[in-house]
Amino acid sequence: MRVLFLCGANSCRSQMAEGWARHLIKGEHEFHSAGLRATGVNPLAVRAMMEAGVDISSHKSKTLEDLQGDFHIVVTVCDAVKETCPYFPATVRNIHKGFPDPPSMAEDLPEPEKIEPYREVCAMIRRFADTELRGILEPQ
Repeated sequence: MRVLFLCGANSCRSQMAEGWARHLIKGEHEFHSAGLRATGVNPLAVRAMMEAGVDISSHKSKTLEDLQGDFHIVVTVCDAVKETCPYFPATVRNIHKGFPDPPSMAEDLPEPEKIEPYREVCAMIRRFADTELRGILEPQ
């Protein structure tokens, strides 16, 4: 199955979701991420994932126009995109799993503590990929 994780900027949550899915879910699945706009991969997202054992440092921020082919599942990972999500054919399974926005959560924190929201959301996305998404892609 081809799975797309979609977010506003493809800088943090969708990148983490792609990284966790590739790391945790085996089989003949393809995982991609994109945003309604591409702003670059957030360095604190890369750091939080690296601390958790997943390297997303080579990921690039992409838009839907950068990706080719159809998807079987589209997972929106932020509430803003759910509301403005582009149209996907009825054959595409749409899943919404909104996660908090780490940059917004970290905005007013002192510099040494800015990583904490990224770690928190990283763990939430891992649980989603390891349980809900795995259950969809690897039914018993």
